[in-house]
Amino acid sequence: MTSKQGTLSINSENMLPIIKKWLYSDHDIFVREVVSNACDAISKLHKLEIMGEYQYPDDHKDSIRVIVDPDAKTLQFCDTGLGMTADEVEEYITQIAFSGATDFFEKYKDKANKDDIIGHFGLGFYSVFMVSENVEIDTLSYQDGATPVHWECDGSSTYTMEDGSRAEVGTTITLHLNEDCLEFANEYRMREVLQRYCSFMPVEIFLEKANAPQEYETIDESELKDTDVIVERIHEDAKTEEQEDENGEKKTVEIAPARDRVKINKRPVSISDIHPLWAKHPNECTDQEYKDFYRKVFNDYREPLFWIHLNADYPFNLKGILYFPKINTEYDTIEGMIKLYNNQVFIADNIKEVVPEYMMLLKGVIDCPEFPLNVSRSALQNDGFVKKIRDYISKKVADKLTGMCKTDRENYEKYWDDISPFLKYGCLREEKFSERLSDYMLYKDLDGKYFTLKEYLEKINGKTEEASEEKTEEGAEPAEASEETKEASESEENLDVEENAEETKEKEKEKTVIYYVTDEAQQGQYIRMFKEMGMDAVVLRHNIDSPYIQHVEQKHEELKFERIDADVTGAMKSEETDEEKRKAQTETLTELFKKALNNDKVTVQVESLKDEKISSMLTIQEEGRRMQDMMRMYSSGASGMDMDMFAPAQTLTLNANHKLVKYLLENTEAEHAQMFAKQLYDLAAMANAPLKPEAMSEFISRSNEIMMLLAK
Repeated sequence: MTSKQGTLSINSENMLPIIKKWLYSDHDIFVREVVSNACDAISKLHKLEIMGEYQYPDDHKDSIRVIVDPDAKTLQFCDTGLGMTADEVEEYITQIAFSGATDFFEKYKDKANKDDIIGHFGLGFYSVFMVSENVEIDTLSYQDGATPVHWECDGSSTYTMEDGSRAEVGTTITLHLNEDCLEFANEYRMREVLQRYCSFMPVEIFLEKANAPQEYETIDESELKDTDVIVERIHEDAKTEEQEDENGEKKTVEIAPARDRVKINKRPVSISDIHPLWAKHPNECTDQEYKDFYRKVFNDYREPLFWIHLNADYPFNLKGILYFPKINTEYDTIEGMIKLYNNQVFIADNIKEVVPEYMMLLKGVIDCPEFPLNVSRSALQNDGFVKKIRDYISKKVADKLTGMCKTDRENYEKYWDDISPFLKYGCLREEKFSERLSDYMLYKDLDGKYFTLKEYLEKINGKTEEASEEKTEEGAEPAEASEETKEASESEENLDVEENAEETKEKEKEKTVIYYVTDEAQQGQYIRMFKEMGMDAVVLRHNIDSPYIQHVEQKHEELKFERIDADVTGAMKSEETDEEKRKAQTETLTELFKKALNNDKVTVQVESLKDEKISSMLTIQEEGRRMQDMMRMYSSGASGMDMDMFAPAQTLTLNANHKLVKYLLENTEAEHAQMFAKQLYDLAAMANAPLKPEAMSEFISRSNEIMMLLAK
């Protein structure tokens, strides 16, 4: 063939895709495009060989070689694919945006599987001009009698094409890098790029440095392969050591036998794993393989909690592995990573659109041939196909979790504290996910044991029934009441008929209360009291728990969640209480505490508590606390907002059985009465939440002053 010059044929309708190609934010993407084309060429030749239209030579091996030459400032990609004739070069390369894969499929549509043809000759190829000032192609077609072709272009609209010198079937693309992109001639930089984009290509990929000195390795002769190049044979004599026997006599003992070894040219190691774990059937994979794959792909030294192997053929073809990673307590800083592939060709990482929003902590790979190589986030956001994938992933995750709860409860409980915030968020975000998991959400009690909602309700209701039965048995044969008591009862009964009727209605509407704890250390006093009374509570320490329990309450109208310090329950109070006396005591101390605290949001009440060691308790209305927590969460980014304006109403309960409270009742006008009142309030407040810096300073100063009084 004589030397030929020509003009690149660019159709106006294909200009936009070309412009998009040139607007890649990451210039190293050209590596993926060129290697994908090489894989495509090898895949095509393999199809032709299967169809009997080509015979591989005896020493043939599918491979792609990437050769960096920092001295010559070049980068080469050499493949063993089907190559091209001069006409094909002109058709596929010079007519920009003409897809070689599409043309090949049309020609062999009755014999080829389109999913296996991943390349797009033409358009992707021209991404090399983002980094090159000149590009050469040397190619030889598989067709009998084909002539090798040399093509060259400097990135302008002109090219030259002539007979080449390539002797083997396949193609070599040589990039003469421009001065701004010489990094791609660096062996370490190119290895990094290949590992990013080509770690799982379906063809072995080898990286070489031009003119590099030969490297060697020494192996046992029994490990030799036919392809190894032997440089030297080495005989190693047996190794011996002088040792003492049990009689103290020294003997020479062989500690390593003699062996024959060989020094060979170092074997090349493929960058690409052509059989990735996700492409295998789950039954073929071991736990260790899953862990090794996770460590290799995500460079995470911590083992994942568990994983889900995706393997769908209908209604779409999708394979992949999703991992629940080991996570820290700083949930707001966690972000997972989903790597997207098309037939083992890397498309992008951290494509959030393909997984539900609430599963962003997941790490994994998804391989779907139906995704285009040049996928855009804007296209994915409105893609119905992507929504189907999200729904599929959501269902698979829910199935995995429910299955674990049923068949592997021990591990499910072990992982629960790590994964529960995200599952609760998922239940809030997606109704279907909530329905699937509602019966498998766990609650941890004060003893650290885990229960589903149904199991926990059975537990606390059982305790309530037992207590009720005990009380009934204790009062089964009450002593006969005095005449005075009977008359008083009859009088009260007539006066309070209407009130009792209302109370009966209220009791019918009563909800089952589930008490909860947000901080075991902070609320330790309440926990101790609950345990002493045989009561229980669940531990809900995450920010997401507040909206989540509202979600549960909406689903179960018969339930109500209350924090353990939301109220002084009847079980804490003494059974014998003089109501008139209690009201009088409350009025007395309310006046004292209002003067001392200057806080109109605090309600003071006096109760006779069973535990005489407790002097005061501060309870905060459940609804008010939730509102404050919600406002705090929504205003976390707002500056200057005074959260005190959302402070819920507080009730300070003073124990009439405590000596200090008794002292205040009798000495409201004493010199230090107001100081003691402030101290009682702060002690109660500290059991709910840490004091503010100013309040804490005042508390410490006051404590010192009280100790000085005792020291006098």
